[in-house]
Amino acid sequence: MKYHNNIMRIILILMSFGYVFSVHRDLPEHFTRAGHTNNWAVLVDTSRFWFNYRHVANVLSIYRSVKRLGIPDSQIILMVADDMACNPRNPRPATVFNNANQHINVYGDDVEVDYRGYEVTVENFVRLLTGRSPPGTPRSKQLLTDEGSNVLVYLTGHGGDGFLKFQDSEEVTSQELADAVEQMWQKRRYHEIFFMIDTCQAASLYEKFYSPNILAVASSLVGEDSLSHHVDPAIGVYIIDRYTYYALDFLERVEPDSTKTMGEFLAVCPKRVCISTVGVRKDLFPRDPHKVLITDFFGSLRPVELTISGLNVTAMPYQFQNFLLQFHPQFQASSVYQQREQE
Repeated sequence: MKYHNNIMRIILILMSFGYVFSVHRDLPEHFTRAGHTNNWAVLVDTSRFWFNYRHVANVLSIYRSVKRLGIPDSQIILMVADDMACNPRNPRPATVFNNANQHINVYGDDVEVDYRGYEVTVENFVRLLTGRSPPGTPRSKQLLTDEGSNVLVYLTGHGGDGFLKFQDSEEVTSQELADAVEQMWQKRRYHEIFFMIDTCQAASLYEKFYSPNILAVASSLVGEDSLSHHVDPAIGVYIIDRYTYYALDFLERVEPDSTKTMGEFLAVCPKRVCISTVGVRKDLFPRDPHKVLITDFFGSLRPVELTISGLNVTAMPYQFQNFLLQFHPQFQASSVYQQREQE
């Protein structure tokens, strides 16, 4: 039993170094139909100050949804410019609610904020997307995507025609955002991207995009304001924005095995409830949104198939054996090692 435990440890070590063992069978079609291998989320609140409470509630609500649907914190980058949970004006410390009835505390017990306060800058945001983080940047503050990654980018704050403000001190323009995404594409940092933007004149932020495989939705068209949903009398400020409120109402009914599609999601806030006109850009996206599962961006379902067939580990690099022997001398007696010795 001890010998077999050591072999399992060896396999886990190899997997941690990125080695993949070949299995003598084809994967079922449903394992690869989406065309991507992993999911990431970049969730950004760019505003500050107590009267912008709703923007923190917006971004934490999306954060809660993607975690519930399976994306782990290690693959979520959360940027929050102000901490409403600890704001001295908050009558309910350590909480952030997105509903006046206080049904859900979106701050929760396990929120992991990666960029907080004055770390939420245009420079840090662009560096994050393009993979140009300074040396020594913790892994938790890096977007470690690859060409198989589907990326959800959610932006909320105060915007105008062609720009998004960061903390009332700087702004990122639609052209800068488009160029950053093009760098991502050139560096093979994504497979598909879904941009979800809840700001005033939000559609202006996706107008300059020119890279492939991008689907985008905006809470308002150019020249329109994006409106808040309702005030919480207990704290005296608006508590969530209208578009995100209805998007979350939809997401709360989605489960990890849901068959709901992105096409359905794009229609969650008609003008009669949003008041502003929701904009959609899909000319850069090759797939029909009505055939794209919503979990392709908001979830991270990893299908598992149990099998009793053996794994082919004979292709293990010979130079890696010395490393293994430092930790598991019994590996020398295994048939796999002996086979490599004979070769």
